[in-house]
Amino acid sequence: MILSCGEALIDLVPLGEGYRPYPGGSPYNIAIALGRLETPVGFLGKISTDFFGEMLINNLIHNQVDTRYIIRADGLTTLGIVSLPSQHQEPQFSFYANDSVDRNLTIAELPTQFPSEVKVLHFGSISLVLEPGATALEQLMQRESKHRFISLDPNIRPHIITDKVAYSQRLENWLKSVDIIRVSVADLNWLYPKADPETIIKQWLNLGPILGILTLGAQGAKAYTRASVAVLASVPAIQVVDTVGAGDSFLAAVLAYLNEQNLLTTRTQLMNISVDQLTACLNYASRAAAINCSRAGANPARKSELI
Repeated sequence: MILSCGEALIDLVPLGEGYRPYPGGSPYNIAIALGRLETPVGFLGKISTDFFGEMLINNLIHNQVDTRYIIRADGLTTLGIVSLPSQHQEPQFSFYANDSVDRNLTIAELPTQFPSEVKVLHFGSISLVLEPGATALEQLMQRESKHRFISLDPNIRPHIITDKVAYSQRLENWLKSVDIIRVSVADLNWLYPKADPETIIKQWLNLGPILGILTLGAQGAKAYTRASVAVLASVPAIQVVDTVGAGDSFLAAVLAYLNEQNLLTTRTQLMNISVDQLTACLNYASRAAAINCSRAGANPARKSELI
């Protein structure tokens, strides 16, 4: 099982002159996408008992996501207001999360251990920024890195980061516990505006990760390993509706492919991934992301659509 840990929220996506609510949050989207790809998956997080929380829970269940690691609590669900500058540009988000339920996950509420079926823990996005949940998840990441694979997608939302230097230092510290890192070129351009993104991700591999993936939007994606394997995947030609959740769909497909190919059993297996395997993995993920972009909101591909 892959267990995705973090925020579950409601994205309000522009529709005509108003907005339509969609279940969202990067770790939540990844759980949904993995369920649709028929990969054993669970979600760990704190979800409100309000009607938005019920929407989030029902969507997880409908998409075959294990909900046993979810804490329910009274309070507000975080709202993300989405701005879509154009079809091919990165969406912008404004979050309404003051004292919301998902950000208030505490260390005491985390499981003290996981069964052996949990092979991977995934982390990322605003749940690693907003306290007290950020510290709780950070400690979980560090604790569990000794026992299973750790996946990370920073999925940076600049508007909620008050200290860029402190965040950068914290992220680099997380990398010591991480095996798989996905980062967008937009994320790296914001973090290190004067640096070459490829140089940065290669440097990150020296801090801990086995596999680093750099997504380039419409230009495709590149992957790097400690063994200096590097491959490039292009983006399938599609009619883009919007790009909300594209990165989440991409990374979920990467994890699904690696799991299906039995490359997430030991770290040695992942270290020894071949160029052909990595190329096939990126192409599979690019197709999944393209399907997501062909429809509104975070709406990941199903396995049947990728066969």
